[in-house]
Amino acid sequence: MKLNSLSSAPGSRKKGKRVGRGISAGQGKTCGRGVKGQTSRSGGYHKVGFEGGQMPIQRRLPKVGFTSRVSSDNAELRLSELNLLSEEIIDINLLIKKHLVPQSTTKVKVFLSGELTKKVQLGSGIKVTKGARVKIEELGGSITDNG
Repeated sequence: MKLNSLSSAPGSRKKGKRVGRGISAGQGKTCGRGVKGQTSRSGGYHKVGFEGGQMPIQRRLPKVGFTSRVSSDNAELRLSELNLLSEEIIDINLLIKKHLVPQSTTKVKVFLSGELTKKVQLGSGIKVTKGARVKIEELGGSITDNG
């Protein structure tokens, strides 16, 4: 097979309209472009959003906000929120199931805020700050560091 022997399947490529071939062809004289005006002439077009010289709407309206794509994957959790869980071994799937982090979460970080009253064991995928690590280990808890 050679590139010059390739051809498309029959019927897959429709023939273009032949315009300007006389009045009886249906597309004669003005060739379906109407009469006069910018779009009737060759090269006549305007850019997307052009409003005839009026300030376009995308420039009239103010810029609003910014949403980081990274933030949809990462979640933060207060140390005190671990008290809400009855389980001792905690992983990301449990936090999602208990609605403590959003469903799209892939990484969780526990930070020192409030008091922890029970021993917990944090599974993989959950990171902790220095302060939170000290509090968890004071109560006899542990952290799996491969998260």
